[in-house]
Amino acid sequence: MSRPLAFVSDFDGTITADDFFTLAAARYFDDAMLAPWRAYQAGEKKHFDALNEMFQQLKNLPDLESFTKSIAIDNCFPETAELCRRKRIPLYICSAGCDWYINLLIGSIIRENHICLVTNHCDYSPKTGLVMARLPQNHPCYDDEIGISKAGVVRQLKEQGFRVVFAGDGKPDILPAREADVVFAKKKLLELCRQEDIPTENFASFADIYRYLKEN
Repeated sequence: MSRPLAFVSDFDGTITADDFFTLAAARYFDDAMLAPWRAYQAGEKKHFDALNEMFQQLKNLPDLESFTKSIAIDNCFPETAELCRRKRIPLYICSAGCDWYINLLIGSIIRENHICLVTNHCDYSPKTGLVMARLPQNHPCYDDEIGISKAGVVRQLKEQGFRVVFAGDGKPDILPAREADVVFAKKKLLELCRQEDIPTENFASFADIYRYLKEN
């Protein structure tokens, strides 16, 4: 008997066309405000800490919420989420970002389709900006570098007997891609998977993932 499927997806740049951080930085940040991110890229800060410092600069922006809601998501993602619900395929969204903007964008889809969101919690006010909080260190999905462990989610599902499909686009996604049974990769993740000879499925849009989940 074949193992049942579970689907784990990155959010920024995978479900959306681009990262919330990248889009927000282009809209709101000057060069000096990008210093924490340059420190991360130079290996001087952890991803979580740099992103948290960046997010906290998003203060007193009356259009932040409307801007966030305007970010495009993949046209076939809602249909894919509905398919997972109908076929009883557990669907996890795992993000090194935060729940504030994810829920603004797709909160209704998450609720309607019983999606498990694994990401950093964030509180927002115009005075403080976006303030992220780490998971407890004893949490099974804790990761010191980005806050949450996508690979940990994949491993847990495999231990429960699932055949795990993973979709992602960025450098941190190589860790869960190494653990997954099936990988849909694009952008930087596709490049890294090719370097490590990790087989990948065609991933032009969520229509490719929809077809795979429907047929398997």
